[in-house]
Amino acid sequence: MNEEDNNWHFETESVHSGLSYNEETGAVIPPIFATSTFESDNQHGFDYTRSGNPNFRNLEEVLKKNENAKYATVFASGVSAITSILSTLNSNSLVLAEENIYGCTYRLMDKVFSKFGVSVKYSDLTKQENIDAIADIKPDILWIESPTNPMLKVLDIKSIAEASKAVGANLVVDNTFASSFIQCPLDLGADLSLLSLTKYANGHSDALGGVVCSNNEEWADKMVFAQKALGLQPSPFDCWLIQRGLKTQRIRVERHSENAEKIASYLTDRFPDRKVIYPFLESHPQYNLALKQMRLGSGIITVDLGLDLETTKSFLNELKLFAKAESLGGIESLVCHPASMTHASVPKSVRESVGISDSLFRLSVGIENSDDLIKDICSALKKLGI
Repeated sequence: MNEEDNNWHFETESVHSGLSYNEETGAVIPPIFATSTFESDNQHGFDYTRSGNPNFRNLEEVLKKNENAKYATVFASGVSAITSILSTLNSNSLVLAEENIYGCTYRLMDKVFSKFGVSVKYSDLTKQENIDAIADIKPDILWIESPTNPMLKVLDIKSIAEASKAVGANLVVDNTFASSFIQCPLDLGADLSLLSLTKYANGHSDALGGVVCSNNEEWADKMVFAQKALGLQPSPFDCWLIQRGLKTQRIRVERHSENAEKIASYLTDRFPDRKVIYPFLESHPQYNLALKQMRLGSGIITVDLGLDLETTKSFLNELKLFAKAESLGGIESLVCHPASMTHASVPKSVRESVGISDSLFRLSVGIENSDDLIKDICSALKKLGI
């Protein structure tokens, strides 16, 4: 160990970064700056909270460390962060997106930005031939998630980044399902790493936020402009809550992943002929890539037991420890039915073409005792005679 080395580990940076603006009081935790405006010519250059606030900057400092980024800009939500990137496109821009993306991302592209002339082409980017085709498509932006929502496809970020750079495109990686602890897209060649901070970063289901991280000053300037000009800024209080959540992100994500792997193994053993998707299961199509690219498997499991719609919904309603709700990454376990919830805005034919059937559901595994969570699943199945 080099005693002069100031490059701290993930959890140390999460606790000790972003502690500015508390010098006069000596507060161990900086306060919430609940102000809309600032007196002119102050030493830190603040003027109006829509264009900057100490809580924004403190949170951004931690996120830069977590994502190995030079720049980070925080927003009001994950969708706000998505909007900030899409707002930089022109009327003739082409986006090449992974075919299985978050329903709200699909809706933004299909219902909003298409009206301004932005075109989107979808492709299964787990296939090498489709990565090779990037050279012919020549998009302005490549948009991927890894793992994807909700099918948990693991995409080869490094290979896609190389193909993107070869045609002068920018690669955006939505890193929400992995979390900053499990994966750093910028280290793998991505131009932008996007996170819904509402999820694993905050971890307590009590605040909304988003961030775009990069190593490019031009992109950083564009994000700051979008934050201010489009009114996409977060609240100081939410930033304060998210920064508090980041202090325990590593230990939470480790527990999420440990629990999820146990539950995924249990479901695989009980239903060997059904679809149980988890990146760190050997049955996952991109298992070896997941081991290479991710520290852990994260806390999401996607399951399709082949039940009819009503039986699937009845099973979800019988669960006691898994609240039926959208979102993920909180300390409590949740269950989601994508076809009627997160991906309801995606046309049924499109949903089904990427595997989102009416019988598919998604577990966001919390940090409870894994035996209790498995017992809850067993009980719900037993009540339905499954």
